[in-house]
Amino acid sequence: MVDGDTAADEAEARRKRLRKGGLIAAAVLGVLVVLYGLDLVVSGGNVPRGVTVAGVNVGGMSHPEAEQKLRDEIGPRLAAPVKARAGDVDTAVDPKAAGLELDWTATLDRAGSQPLSPITRVTSFFTSREVGFDTRSDAGKLAAALEALRAETDHEPAEGGIRFEGATPIAVDPKQGQKLDVAGASEQLLANWADGGTVELPVATTPVKTTKEGVAKALAEVAKPATAAPLIIQGEGKDATLTPEMLATVLVFEPADDGGLTAKVDNAKVVEHAGPQLKDTEKEGKDAQIVFEGGRPVVKESVDGLGIDWEKSLTTVLDVLKRDNERAIKAEYKHTPAKVTTEQANKMGIKEVIGEFQTGGFVAASGTNIRVVAEKVNGAIVKPGETFSLNGHTGPRGTAQGYVEAGIIENGVPGKAVGGGISQFATTLYNAAYHAGMKDAGHKEHSYWISRYPKGREATVFMDGAGNSLIDIKFTNPDDTGVAIQTIWTPSSIKIVLWGTKNYDVSGSTSAEFNHTQPQERKVDKPDCQPSAGAPGFSVTDTRTIVDRRTGQSRQESRTVRYDPQFKIVCEPPKPGG
Repeated sequence: MVDGDTAADEAEARRKRLRKGGLIAAAVLGVLVVLYGLDLVVSGGNVPRGVTVAGVNVGGMSHPEAEQKLRDEIGPRLAAPVKARAGDVDTAVDPKAAGLELDWTATLDRAGSQPLSPITRVTSFFTSREVGFDTRSDAGKLAAALEALRAETDHEPAEGGIRFEGATPIAVDPKQGQKLDVAGASEQLLANWADGGTVELPVATTPVKTTKEGVAKALAEVAKPATAAPLIIQGEGKDATLTPEMLATVLVFEPADDGGLTAKVDNAKVVEHAGPQLKDTEKEGKDAQIVFEGGRPVVKESVDGLGIDWEKSLTTVLDVLKRDNERAIKAEYKHTPAKVTTEQANKMGIKEVIGEFQTGGFVAASGTNIRVVAEKVNGAIVKPGETFSLNGHTGPRGTAQGYVEAGIIENGVPGKAVGGGISQFATTLYNAAYHAGMKDAGHKEHSYWISRYPKGREATVFMDGAGNSLIDIKFTNPDDTGVAIQTIWTPSSIKIVLWGTKNYDVSGSTSAEFNHTQPQERKVDKPDCQPSAGAPGFSVTDTRTIVDRRTGQSRQESRTVRYDPQFKIVCEPPKPGG
C-alpha cells in the first residue's frame, strides 16, 4: 500500500508542475502578445525597422522624418557630379543636365508596410535591409548627356609602340578601343547614381594586337641597345656617323601577331643622315649629250657614275644595332649607268632637221634672258614617247641663274619682271615642234597678239618667284626615234632647230581674223608708263596638216585662239609718294 500511495503522490506532483509551467508559459505568451500588439500599434505607419536607403538608416522613422533625413544626408550629394568609370576612362555626369532626380516618396514606399511576422519584427532589431531608391528621370536628357560623354569615353584602339625623346626610347603601352554603351550606361546610372559611389558604365571594346609585355620586350631587346651608341657606315676613304639621336629616327616598330613589336629600319632615313656625309665618295654620272659641230649633231659620250648601293649596304643594319660593340657596316658601291647612254644616243636616229623656226625683234634685256635659256636647252634630248617641259628643263629662272629684268605682259598691260622675254623663246620652240610634227602636250597663248609672232601659233610661259611652274610649254615626241634640240642665238634673233628622223611633212594655215572687239582705255600713273593707241581683239583659227611619210596618211589639227584687245594706255602723272 505504501508503494501505491507514493506513486499517486508523484503523479499529483507532476500534474501540479505542468499546470504551473503552463500558467507561466501562458503568462509569457500573453506578455509577448501584448508587446507584439503594442509594437504594431507604436510602429504602425512608420518605415519598417532595419531599412536603409543608399546606406542611410531610416528604419522605424515616420515617413516625414525619414524623408527629411534622406534629404539632409543624401540631398547635398545629389547635386554634385556623379563619378563614373567607362572602361579605362574616369569621368563624371551632371545629374541635373542628365535629368536625374530622386523621388523621395516612391523611394520610401519601396520599404513596404510593417511586417506581421513576429520573427521578422524581432530580427529587424539586429539586421538591415537596403531598399535602394526610386529615380525620376528625363530619358531625352539622360541619352543626350551620355552621347555627349562619348567625346571623353570613346577612343579608337591604339597599338603599343616605342617613341623617342631624343635618343631615349620610351614604351607606349597598347590601349584597346572602346565605345560607350549608351543603353547600358543609362540603366547603370538610373540604378546607382545616388548611392555616392563610382558608377561603372559599360563599353564595347575593340582589341589590339600588342601587349604591354610585348612592348617591354622590344624596348629592352631592340630600342635601348640600338640607340645606346653611334653607328658607323664605312665608305671609300670616308666614314659616316649616325648618332643615337639619328638612330632614333630610323627605327620603325610595327605590331606583331604574337603581341610583340616587329622592328624595322627605315632605309630612306638612314640615307638622309648618312648620304650627305658620304657624298664625296660617290661620282655622279653624265648622260650622253648632243653637241653641234660643223652645224650637225654629234654624240658626246656618257660617263657612268659610282654610287652607294644602299639596299645592299643596309641588309644587316638591324642586327648590328642590337650589338654592344662592333657597331659598323661597310658601304657597298655600284656603277650607275647614265640615263642616256652613248649607245642609246647613237641609236636614237638623230640625223636630220625635222623642224625649225626663228624669231627676232627683241630688246637687249629680253635678249639676255633668251640667251641664258637657249644655252640651258641647247643639246637637250627628247626620248621616244617622252614629254619635254621648258619649265621643268630649266628650273627656276631668277637672278641667281643669270636672268635679268625685262618686259612682260601683266594683267593685259606691259610690265617688267626677272626672266621677261622667255615667252619669245617659248614661241620659237612651239613653232619648231609644230613643224616637226611633235604632239602638243600643253601651251598657252599671250593674252593679246604680238605682231612678231604668227597668229594663233605662239606661247607664253611663267614661273613664280619660288620657281613654281604656272604656265608652261610642253610637247611629246610621238615617234620611236629621238629628238635633239639645237638653239642658235644672236643679239637680234633666236633660232631653234629640232633634229631627229623626219617622219612627217607639216604645213599650217591660219584663218582670217573674226569676232573683233575694240580696246578699252586704261590710265596708268607709273613713272615708266608708255602711252599706246591700243589694238582690237580678235579670234583666229590655226590648222596644222600632218602627212606621215611612212604611211602616206594625213590628219588635221585645228585650234581657235581668242586674243583680247590691247588697252589704250593713257599716262598720268605719278601720285605723290608713288
